[in-house]
Amino acid sequence: MRRWTVFSLMFVMLGLGFALVAPLGLAADAAKEMAAKYILATSKAARTVYVKGIMADATKGGMKPSEDWVKDDHGMMLPAQFVKELGKEIKEFDLSLVGTDPLYASNAAKSAKEKDMLAELAKGKEKVLVAEDGGVTVGMSADYAIADICADCHNSHPKTTKKDWKKGDFMGAIVVRLR
Repeated sequence: MRRWTVFSLMFVMLGLGFALVAPLGLAADAAKEMAAKYILATSKAARTVYVKGIMADATKGGMKPSEDWVKDDHGMMLPAQFVKELGKEIKEFDLSLVGTDPLYASNAAKSAKEKDMLAELAKGKEKVLVAEDGGVTVGMSADYAIADICADCHNSHPKTTKKDWKKGDFMGAIVVRLR
């Protein structure tokens, strides 16, 4: 009888342990999802301000967007470079871009899951997606050609395979990867 009591008590304790730990795991997942969404919203807002405010005014003053902006006295970084530079300043997570027609391999989806997420965003129903991908929380925010200058630059780039971009087109996503 005593053996059954100990066994029952162990079973109850094990069940109680799972009941306490499982919500903590769910809370951690929810916190990562919320963090990814905040990071994406902040990054996208900063990039939008850069494009619609700073770039718009600077081009009127004689500066021009340039892929080689570091060496060009009158050049300024492209919006994609702005996001990548922002990501370089933050060591706690990876912030970058993925494109439907990436000009560089570094802007391609990094996994099958990321390709699926990008395809889902391309459908236009979702604006932000967050998912787990091999122990990494991946968040993506749909990215559009928010100004004519975005489309014009992509259309004239020597590495582009698509030459009919226009303002408002879905181009890919800003992506955050939380480890």
